[in-house]
Amino acid sequence: MARRKSKMQEEVLEVLRRHDQPQTAYALLAEMRADHPLLAPTTIYRALDALMERGAIHRLESLKAFVIRRHEDQGDACLMAICDECGAVEERLAPRLIDDVSAEAAKSGFAPTRHVIEVHGRCAGCEPGDTAR
Repeated sequence: MARRKSKMQEEVLEVLRRHDQPQTAYALLAEMRADHPLLAPTTIYRALDALMERGAIHRLESLKAFVIRRHEDQGDACLMAICDECGAVEERLAPRLIDDVSAEAAKSGFAPTRHVIEVHGRCAGCEPGDTAR
């Protein structure tokens, strides 16, 4: 039986939805303390862990930050394209890439349980010569 989202998980999701940039657990904590002055870091981490388990958010390993999951299909692993200039994060489904990575890992007997593929660079809006900036 699937567990319901707690009130705290809903509040964390709402804060993440308000931001275009990835948020660290401590940034979430600081923002949420306006309404919950005694809120502890462990409460935020528990909510984030539960949301990741449900597939509602991604943890960006390289940034130690979190973003809302944009794609509906939670079974597919994603490639996360992170702009080092503006901080934008693009979530892309890349099933063939994930299959290739899993197959390569399996050659040595390794059985992947989770894929985290992050690519850092510059988004189209931040590329040199872009006049949209």
